[in-house]
Amino acid sequence: MAARATPSGRRPLIGVTPRWVEPVEYLGETLAPSEAIAKNFVDAIIAAGGMPVMLPLTADEDLIRRYVDLCDGFSIPGGQDPDPRLWGETDNTTAEKPCPERDALEVPLVRMVAEADKPLFATCRGLQIMNVALGGSLCTDVPNISVPEGTMHWRHDASLVDVVHPVEVMAGTLLSRCVGGVSPLQVNSAHHCCVQRICEGGRLCARSVIDHVPEAVEVPAKRFMLGVQWHPEYTWRRLETDFGLWKAFVSAC
Repeated sequence: MAARATPSGRRPLIGVTPRWVEPVEYLGETLAPSEAIAKNFVDAIIAAGGMPVMLPLTADEDLIRRYVDLCDGFSIPGGQDPDPRLWGETDNTTAEKPCPERDALEVPLVRMVAEADKPLFATCRGLQIMNVALGGSLCTDVPNISVPEGTMHWRHDASLVDVVHPVEVMAGTLLSRCVGGVSPLQVNSAHHCCVQRICEGGRLCARSVIDHVPEAVEVPAKRFMLGVQWHPEYTWRRLETDFGLWKAFVSAC
């Protein structure tokens, strides 16, 4: 799919936070850990007209503020669970191994981006860290949360390439505008955490049709602050609604 030109001809600079890849053994030595972005993620931003750049992981808040000053917009991809201690849970047993390196960058980044009112689009873990950074909480055990009487869970894990369930999009929301008013949306799914208490100023804008698991949150007071629980970086080439998310985000930038 060809890249889109912006009206000004300038591609907005999109700061993307990287995944943290643990050190591996090679020829008897331990290699340094890696920071990386999935190719399909940056391809989606490029095709939508943006210019993605990786933001190296750091806990230096002065450097993070310089990231915010530099970039026109920001995107946070999926990955490890946020640390439950971020929302006050000290005895959580269902969260998977957290990634303090990402938490240290992404929590202050989200807050600074919100303060600067620059566009933010977040997927999966990105939605979760956005919600937590702005005062919300998570459920770290989606397969065992309660569902409406007479229903059962959709498939929420281990499907990135195929769509596996529909989500209901609330009318009049930013998300609805991004996808051209389509509802329900067909989405892929690969998560075992979800939003529990919605962040301050946030609103639920999509949920699974049958089991009502939260699927998207936005912050209406901000210019563009949206997180979705699914992975549109895997499906944007096939689903116009998912490509619509990337196009709307880059346009806002």
